[in-house]
Formats: sequence, C-alpha cells, structure tokens
Amino acid sequence: MNQSCKPNEELNREVFSKDPRTSSLRLKLTAVTFMIDAGLVVVALFLAYYLRFETPLAALGVAQEGLGLRDYLGHIAFGSVILCFLFANFNLYEVRNFLSYRRVFRIIGKSCLVWFGLYLALSLILKFNPPISRMYCGIGFMTAMALLLSWRWFNHSVVRRERFARRVRQKAVFVGWSHHCERAMQLLGEGRGHPVDVIGVIAPPGGIFELKPPRAVPVLGRYECRNAVLRETGAEMLLVTDMDLPRKEMLVLAADCEKEMVDFKLVPNCFQILLSGLHLESLSGMPVLGISRLPLHNAINSYLKRAVDIVGAIVGLVVAFPAIAIFGFLIYRESPGPIFYRQQRVGQDGRLFDIIKLRSMKLDAEADGRVGWTIKDDPRRLKVGAFMRAWNIDEVPQFWNVLKGEMSLVGPRPERNELISKFKEEIPHYNARHGIKPGITGWAQVNGLRGDTDLSERVQFDLHYIENWNLFFDFQIMFQTFFKRANAC
Repeated sequence: MNQSCKPNEELNREVFSKDPRTSSLRLKLTAVTFMIDAGLVVVALFLAYYLRFETPLAALGVAQEGLGLRDYLGHIAFGSVILCFLFANFNLYEVRNFLSYRRVFRIIGKSCLVWFGLYLALSLILKFNPPISRMYCGIGFMTAMALLLSWRWFNHSVVRRERFARRVRQKAVFVGWSHHCERAMQLLGEGRGHPVDVIGVIAPPGGIFELKPPRAVPVLGRYECRNAVLRETGAEMLLVTDMDLPRKEMLVLAADCEKEMVDFKLVPNCFQILLSGLHLESLSGMPVLGISRLPLHNAINSYLKRAVDIVGAIVGLVVAFPAIAIFGFLIYRESPGPIFYRQQRVGQDGRLFDIIKLRSMKLDAEADGRVGWTIKDDPRRLKVGAFMRAWNIDEVPQFWNVLKGEMSLVGPRPERNELISKFKEEIPHYNARHGIKPGITGWAQVNGLRGDTDLSERVQFDLHYIENWNLFFDFQIMFQTFFKRANAC
C-alpha cells in the first residue's frame, strides 16, 4: 500500500483496529438470544396450560374435562413455532435491535398480538383436536409477554454496557462533511442505544470540505485513498450525503464498498422529510423511489387509532366532567362570561374545525385583533388559567373534538389558519403535519415544546411522530402527558 494512503497515524488505533471477533460475537449473541427466546416461549405456553387447567381458572369458561398435558403438547409446539416465526418475520434479531429496548418491546408486543389472533384462527381452520381454549391463548399471550420482556430487559442491561455495545454497533464513515452530515450524526448518535458509531470522515473529491468536521470526527484520509481507509479502519458502512456527486462517482464508490465488504448507504438529502416512508417499488417493472408508506397510510392502523380515540374520548369525557365543572366555576368567578373558548383551527388535510378549550384568558384577550401564542407570564391570562395550562387541564374539553373525529388523542397540535399561512412559507416541511389528525397531546408537547417555543424544533418532533407512529408510541405519549408538566405559559 502506498505510504501516502495510510490512515492518519495520529488516530486512536484502539477504536479503528479490526476485531475479528466482532462478527462472531454478533452471530453468537443472535443465536443465544434466539434460543433463550424460543425456550421462554415454550415455558410460557406450558405455564399457560398450568394456569388454565390446574388452577381455579379451570372452572371458568367452557369445560374441557379429561384433558391432560399430553393432549396439549401438539398445541404448545405449534404455538411456539408460530411465535418464533413471527419474531423472525418482524426482524427482532437484527443486530441494531439489541441496543434498543424500545424497539424490542414494540416488536415483541406486535408479534404476540398477531400470534394471539393467528393462533386462534388457525386452530379453527385446521380443526385442532382437542379444540384449543381461547382463555389458554389469552393467558399464553400474557405469560409470553411477561417472560420475554423481563428476559430482554436483563439482556438489554448487559448488552448496552459500552464494553459490549461498541462491538455490536456498526462503524460508519462519511464521505465529505456538510450540514446534512451533522444532522445524520446527531440522529445516529441519539441515546445510549444508538446502533452506529461514526468513526471519521474521508475527504471529498478535490479535498475541499463544504463544512469543517468537528473534532469528534477525525479526517481519516484523502478521497483517492478511500479503499485503504475503509480496509485499515475496519469501517462497516460508508455514508454519502452529497447528492451532487456525479453518477459515475457514485457507482465507483458503490463498487469500492463491494470490494471491501462495506455497506454503501446513500442519504438522499433531497428527501429531508418523511424519510421512513421512502422506499423502492416497482411500477410495471420499472424501479421507482418515492415517499408513500407511512404507518397511518395503512387502513388497519388508521382504524386502530380511531378505535382507541373513541374509547379514550368517552372515558376522558366521563372522568373529566368533575374537573370541567370545578374549573368552569373558578373561571366564571374570576372572569364572568363563557367558560368555554372556541377557536377555528386547521385539521387533517387542511380542514377547518372549532377547537373547544376551557377559557384560560380574559374575555378581551384578543381585542386588539392580533393573533399569536401566549407567552410566559402573559398578562392576559387568568390566575386559574396559569394552573390549568401548566397541567393541560384547559385541553380536556377537546375530548369532544376527538369523539367527533376532528382530532385524535395524540398528534401534532392544531394551529390557526392565519398563523399557518405564514408558517408554511417560513418553516420547512411545516404543512406535512397536516397529513394526520391533530391531537390533544403530542410528542412535541411531552418534550416541553408548547406555546412560545422553537417552531422548527416542534415540527421536527411532529414529523418524527408521523414517521414512527404505532399504538405503543401513542400510549407512551399519553402516559407521559399525565406526569410531565408543560411549560407554564
């Protein structure tokens, strides 16, 4: 190898040295985890049999007299195979999932839910003998969730330790450095469970950086020496964010990565929004790259979210009625007049609706005709209004908006049409928030972004929610809403 093409000798060799045991560790970790998962699934279904037929629960439901464990062995084996297959189908054993308990929780929960319905359906279609107990399936769902999530929490606690985590993470190298690289590195390095370590950057063609790399990202070598850099640093992934590179150069980079057995990843910065919906599909045999598959574009997901909204809105209205009555009285006593405040907001697909809130401001709060948010220590705010806004109590009448289908329990906060006409021109991707129903609470709100806060940052949180929606995420946000105060404004 040409001496001029050796990686920077001043770099930390411990970080960049190739470890032949890394791949072996990942394979062993995957194999051991799968075997323990499978064993616990079998144990969970045996435990479900014991709880259903060997405890007082045996007296409930349809009697299945004369059944023994031997009669259920086939059911247990079949159910175990299905659940393990679902784990593999939902990519539970991807290496990156070992560092994120949240992803593991979501996949196990989804797999067990699908298993419950599929197991019952197949038992009817295949006419199991003896017929399988629905209560047994329900208990099996709960025992499997409990055992698997407990074990995976222990496993996560061990693997996330830096000693193991650094050997599980993929080593990534950027070509050139720009604002897009900074954003990508920020996303890749979020939390202790991040799956990728950015070990450095290769100088772009011509050697001129668009932006100077930070000290934490060393320059590994010149562009002409990229193969040597990839080989000597043990890089496993090459990230390219510069879409202005000639097509021929892109093909050369991809070919070089293939030679060095490195993953070639193109970060399409022209799609700076909704990237989780970016996918390759075939139209009449022609490959097309585009944005379409977001979670709530799926009809089943939309119906599930709506079902949760209806149940939650009914329960919310019933539970919140005493609070509405008490605070309505306090509002009227401090500022006689209507206790409810209606204001036109923009909902899904730009449709207008009247949002309902408990009035937290004086009656003449907008007498000057100016439209805007409340600010900290706003002089227009009622005394009781400060408390209500701090604890989101002014939002509870919006359960009626949810029941009517104008809002959801969780989603981006709706804004006024007068403000949106300005924001959509100033804030990149602002109107993408209107692809789903607005919510009473949202990911931005539970992270403290409410009222007079950075709108660009709020939009980023909203887009993250839209891209990564699932029911567990909704429940997490609702749970956090109860225990995390919003900015008192």
